[in-house]
Amino acid sequence: MANTSVLQKEQLKNRIHDLCQEKNALILAHYYQENEIQDIAHFIGDSLELSRKAANTDSEIIVFCGVHFMAETAKILCPQKTVLIPDMDAGCSLADECQEEDFKNFLRKYPDHFVISYINCSAAVKAQSDLICTSSNAVDLVKQIPKDRKIIFAPDKNLGRWVQAQTGREMKLWDGSCIVHETFSEEGLLKLKLKYPQAKVIAHPECQEILLEQSDYIGSTTKLLNYTQKDISNAFIVLTEPGILHQMRKRNPDKLFLEVPGLEGCSCNKCPYMRLNTLEKVIECLTNNQPNIIIKEDIREKALRPIQKMLEMSS
Repeated sequence: MANTSVLQKEQLKNRIHDLCQEKNALILAHYYQENEIQDIAHFIGDSLELSRKAANTDSEIIVFCGVHFMAETAKILCPQKTVLIPDMDAGCSLADECQEEDFKNFLRKYPDHFVISYINCSAAVKAQSDLICTSSNAVDLVKQIPKDRKIIFAPDKNLGRWVQAQTGREMKLWDGSCIVHETFSEEGLLKLKLKYPQAKVIAHPECQEILLEQSDYIGSTTKLLNYTQKDISNAFIVLTEPGILHQMRKRNPDKLFLEVPGLEGCSCNKCPYMRLNTLEKVIECLTNNQPNIIIKEDIREKALRPIQKMLEMSS
């Protein structure tokens, strides 16, 4: 059965390859996707890298293997292109917790504040923002904002607290968090540190503060990946969605990578939304040109400005 399964996957991958050539399609995948999705992607990256790739591609169709806000961002940057997502239900807890009207009401309380929104939000929230950031550039962007400007940071409070600590800037934080990065067990981390005392702890800044305090290095998914290549350590305890371990192991086959269990030992640190995309759904969306991301033009134009500002300030 195992050999049959492997054969079937190879057949699916070959079909995807043929469809991409036939339709001039580009597959973008986030590091948190399943291994086989990463392996058929033309480009793998974090939110900032994928945004840049979407903006610069010549392909007529973009298949975004990630979650909904990522595919929306590609459509905002490339309105003339067809942007597909294998499963329209691939959402994001951060985006879901920050609804358009609720955010609008929140902003009314602080009319004199400069609004920085993490890219993990809807197009409608981006449209209300002055600047978009990612976990890889948030600190640098905040440092570029004049010190006399008051700042709102949304929607991830954990990332916001970390950015505050790195920049010394006080910010009004939206009370949101990622369901994946909120579920890591401190007890599970401590047990791994005791068992593997030589291992370095690396963490994504969306993790809770108590876990970041015990980390040797904090950074975005790409920065974590690069760190494991450059650092001389042979073992790493990884505090982020375990999809990234596939690339870490491919680039560092002689190093040990350990994932931290969730609360009560569960495997809930795997994003259920990211894992909705499958090889079969990629084939289906390429065949039918559906699900297709559609954004109202007035929202798209408003959301484009803070994204372009981010790309300009990050260059």
